[in-house]
Formats: sequence, C-alpha cells, structure tokens
Amino acid sequence: MNTPPPPPPASHRAVAALAVAGCLLVAGCSASGGTSDSGAASAGKAGGAGLRIAVITHAGEGDTFWDLVHKGAEAAAAKDGIELTFAGDPDAAGQAELVRDAVRENVDGIAVTLAKPQAMQGPVAAAKAAGIPVVGLNSGMGSWQSAGLLEFFGQDESVAGQAVGDKLDGLKARHALCVIHERGNVALEARCAGVRKTFGGDTENLYVEGTDSDAVAGTITAELRQDPTIDEVVTNGAQFALTAVESVKESGSRARVATFDLNKDLVKAVRSGSVQFAVDQQPYLQGYLAVDSLWLYRTNGNVSGGGVSPVLTGPAFVTKANVDAVAQFAANGTR
Repeated sequence: MNTPPPPPPASHRAVAALAVAGCLLVAGCSASGGTSDSGAASAGKAGGAGLRIAVITHAGEGDTFWDLVHKGAEAAAAKDGIELTFAGDPDAAGQAELVRDAVRENVDGIAVTLAKPQAMQGPVAAAKAAGIPVVGLNSGMGSWQSAGLLEFFGQDESVAGQAVGDKLDGLKARHALCVIHERGNVALEARCAGVRKTFGGDTENLYVEGTDSDAVAGTITAELRQDPTIDEVVTNGAQFALTAVESVKESGSRARVATFDLNKDLVKAVRSGSVQFAVDQQPYLQGYLAVDSLWLYRTNGNVSGGGVSPVLTGPAFVTKANVDAVAQFAANGTR
C-alpha cells in the first residue's frame, strides 16, 4: 500500500487553499497517495483509481466556455476514479503559479492550456523534472510539442478561422469585425488571422475587455456606430456573440453576427437566426480527453497521436440547418 505524500509547506499556495479563494473548482472521487513514477503509481492504485489530476487553464471569471471543459473533465474523472482539481487564471503569471502548485502537490498528471506559451515553459519543465506527465488542451496547437507536452487536444485555430473566412464569402459579407476578448491570447489571434487570410472582404480586429460584459457591449456598439460599413461581427465566444447581437440592435447597425464556440443560449440564437452560425470546437470533449489521456498514460502507457500529432476536436459549423442535432446536448450543458 502506498503512503500518502506529506502535505506541502505552509508557505506554498496549496491548490486546495485556492479553491476557498474562488480560483479553484474541485470535483472528483476518493484518492490515495501518488508518486511521480508512473509504474509505481499504477501498481499501487488498482486500475488507476485514486490518481490525482490537475487541469489548469487560462479561464477568465464568468467565461461560460470553461464550464463545458470542466464538465467533460469531471465526467472522465468520475469514470476513471480520479481526484480532479480544476483551476484557472487569465493572468499568465497566475496560471503559471497554479501549475507550480500542482507540481508541489506531486499530482499524477497535469493538463494545461497554452494561451500564452512562453509563460508556461518554466512550470511545464518543472513538472517534467518531477516526473509528472503534462498534456495540452484548447490553446497551444502551435506550441505543445516545443513545450514538451505528451499530447494535445483541441482545434487548429488558424484552420478554423480560414473556414470562417470562406463562410463569410459565401454569405457575401464585405466588412468583418473580429472581436478579441483577451489580448495576447494566441488562439484568438490565430482565429482572426485565419479569417483575414481567406475572407475576400475587409477584416479588422477589435480588442475588448472580456471580463467586463458592459464594456464589451459598449465598445462593440461604439465601433458599429462609427463605421456603418461593418456588415459582420465575428466573436470568439458564445457569450460575446449574444452581447454583439444586443450591440447591433443598440447601434442601429445592419451587421450580422457569427461566432466561434457554442453553448445552450447560443443554440437558441442560431435557431432564431439572430446569430448566423457557430464554430464548435467541442470543449466538453477537450476536457474529457485531456483527463482520460492522463489516466491511460499512467495505467497503460498510451499516448494519443503518438506524441507527434494533435487530436482535433473541431472545427464543426452549427447553423440553423443542423442546430437541432446538437440542441439536446447543449441543453444538458455538454455542448
């Protein structure tokens, strides 16, 4: 029987303490002690039950997208008997410190987003030095291998953006406003750059403060009033699309709204036609696969994609024509 590892020094910010502060959401099952050695860990935990996995993202407060990632991670943890820690911080330094906390906690595996890859290099290296496997999800398609991650689960954001550009051409749009709600996020920048690459009309980026919904609405409204030639608003999150719909009304603009990402409220908007389409990268699946992959690695040595290819979860277009096919899953909070 394994002996549980000693608690971290009081001077360290324990992940559990962050939960009390509101930065951490914890879900999972019973746990026994872990070890950084994969063979010893799996030998001491029947079927891998009791492994401790940390999912650490760049999630901002109030961003409902991450609720879907969290649900997927919880589902995999429940299936595999994993004790799950789910944490997020939109500040790169804060996210990096959460990863270091998980290393100090001697968890059995870490799943991390690479929205700002440079900030994660040191913490990921520390995890690897401690013998803790690290996989990537959601953000970091172009950086996961150089960062030394085992696997990656997500969407090629450049490809997704190019697909949106083609879609806008088909809809005969001429001037697109691409709304970026987190400055410096490589995934959001790649999406808008992809739109610009294939869209035959004009594309301009609009940077907003995604943690302040009123400010987002005001900035979009002001831009639409200032430039009546804008006939398409492309947002990078479902909740921002719904905000954009209201901004279009407020400004008196004739612009249409399209978006990356999906949730149950956006399904209603697509069904009604107030949002033209959504690009679904399946965040629930990203969370599920990231956690399950670590369980598979610790218990059976499996590496999805062989460590050389990412596992793609998108893009898929949700339009008025096919929205009913995903509506029941969105209602359950899993799409």
